Amino acid sequence: MTMNLEQLRAFTEVARVGNFTRAAENLHLAQPSLSRQIAALELDLGAELFVRARGGSTLTVAGESLLPLARRMLADADSVRRELAELAGLQRGVVRLGATPTLCISLVAEVFSAFHADHPGIELHLSEHGSRRLLDELAGGELDLALITTSAPSSAEPFTVAPLLVEELVVISSAAAPPLATRRRGTIGLAEVAALPQIVFSSSYDLRGTTDDAFAVAGLTPEVVLEGAEMDAVLRFVERGLGVAIVPAMVLIDRPGLRSVRLAAPALTRTISLARPTGVVPTAAVGVMQRTIAGTARAFAARAGATMRLA
Repeated sequence: MTMNLEQLRAFTEVARVGNFTRAAENLHLAQPSLSRQIAALELDLGAELFVRARGGSTLTVAGESLLPLARRMLADADSVRRELAELAGLQRGVVRLGATPTLCISLVAEVFSAFHADHPGIELHLSEHGSRRLLDELAGGELDLALITTSAPSSAEPFTVAPLLVEELVVISSAAAPPLATRRRGTIGLAEVAALPQIVFSSSYDLRGTTDDAFAVAGLTPEVVLEGAEMDAVLRFVERGLGVAIVPAMVLIDRPGLRSVRLAAPALTRTISLARPTGVVPTAAVGVMQRTIAGTARAFAARAGATMRLA
């Protein structure tokens, strides 16, 4: 058997995107070259790996069987390269971190800043997606660590999850507008929020599902003025007075153009957790990244006060 890593990399990319042309572009290869690699791999294995059609390419039964093995072989090869690069003492190497969009503009920004200041030779890769997609990438060997905001997966899945922070969701408004709640009361009810013009996130956000469920359980229909925005856009729109939004407390740090108010009981919360592959010994750089994340989480909890606590 003469399969090589380049063939496996080509195979997994075609499997991921379902299209030979896009896979070749992503791998910076000419399409004929990628097609030859796949054909050589199929010849070597004695089985077709893709059903090729005008609308795209799908995996055959043989392809489905090979995919998890190919991903693990590529991940193991990457791990060997990174281990060898780190023998010089964190002078070189790569850390691949996944995080949800709301964490990328807050916790991850602080983590990367601190890590890069101490270890400028380590290359940082970031994957920004929802929690479920990040866990899929982690299971496929595409990530070393993932910061997620969903509940812990079952023990049968190939990763472990360690809770870091429990954070309240708060209602934000423009600092130039009157406060949403009086100083004496200090909180706002969900029914009051539903009656305000509201800016809501894209349906791909884990946060969107949390808030939609809360309104549905309470029998409320929010007054939506703008739907489908990403986090940066939501914060800017609120700053300019277009409406209010429900966001994680940590995104308010260092944003003087916004004010926030806590939701009246029962509060809405999310748990931020760090996921890593089960049974995989982390490289030195990944171990340092884990410690940096834990330290940054403690600092965030200290700055946020009552709206955030260590898990």
